Amino acid sequence: MKKKVKVYVLSGFLGSGKTTLLKQIIESEKEAGRQIAVIMNELGKISIDSDQVPKDTPLSELYDGCICCTIQDKLESTFQELLLKDLDAIYIETTGAAHPIEVIDTIHSPIFANKIELASCITLLDVFSWKNRNKFSIQIQQLLKEQLKHADLILINKTDLLSESEVSTIVFEIQQINNNAKYILTTFAKIPPNSWKGLENVERKSHQSLHVQKKLNLRTFVYQFTNEIDLDEFESWVRNLPDNIYRIKGYVKFEHTSSIYLFQYSYGTPLYIKEIVKVPLNLVLIGENLDIEKLTEGLNNLEYKK
Repeated sequence: MKKKVKVYVLSGFLGSGKTTLLKQIIESEKEAGRQIAVIMNELGKISIDSDQVPKDTPLSELYDGCICCTIQDKLESTFQELLLKDLDAIYIETTGAAHPIEVIDTIHSPIFANKIELASCITLLDVFSWKNRNKFSIQIQQLLKEQLKHADLILINKTDLLSESEVSTIVFEIQQINNNAKYILTTFAKIPPNSWKGLENVERKSHQSLHVQKKLNLRTFVYQFTNEIDLDEFESWVRNLPDNIYRIKGYVKFEHTSSIYLFQYSYGTPLYIKEIVKVPLNLVLIGENLDIEKLTEGLNNLEYKK
């Protein structure tokens, strides 16, 4: 089976140093002989930073919208195109306005369940912007916190602009928001080689954390159907799911119909959407302390009528 491509998300508010970091990462990956691609997102209709990416690095640019909302569908199609190449990793530089959870949600799409995996979410924080965040709107202040909350690695950047005591205060404040992430104090987004790797086992907060104010040790389980299943039996299985299942999304084919359906489940509410294209019948379940054996047994029973 072909190895999964690791995906790294670079998050951070406007001017925090994401492109500077990306250039450094590309150089390091090239020296290691790894094949990578870059996705850059611009809110406007033209790219400002794309010329910073070497010509021999596959680059996809997403314009005129935020990667986490208005052009999320374009992100999926971009993944499809890039996965035709033989890649080791994909790096996504989001706009400063992007909420990382929506990007992470796309990475967990059932279409890509056997092809890509989230390696880490890296957030850059401009210490000067953070210190003066009260000058921003409430919405921007909340965005800054969300970008920190969902990071596996936080680069506390531009530390040369403040005193040691001011930086210490900022570190303390950030730890109150996310004490599971790895931290690096930086200037010009300069970090040690490969320090952004090997973070796959960092405890991630819930994809529902905008609504659930507690830390959760989430796991993702992928089940691949090979047969059609009975709709009534599937709905019965969904109704009896334990409370620790927070999100399900995937593609299911039911008996007595030739169509494939996109199934989504969140906060106990199911949704079915008829698909017009052929897609792999993967079902992705996200939850806390998942009983993989029991879930597999239940889905096998639906599929093989045990």
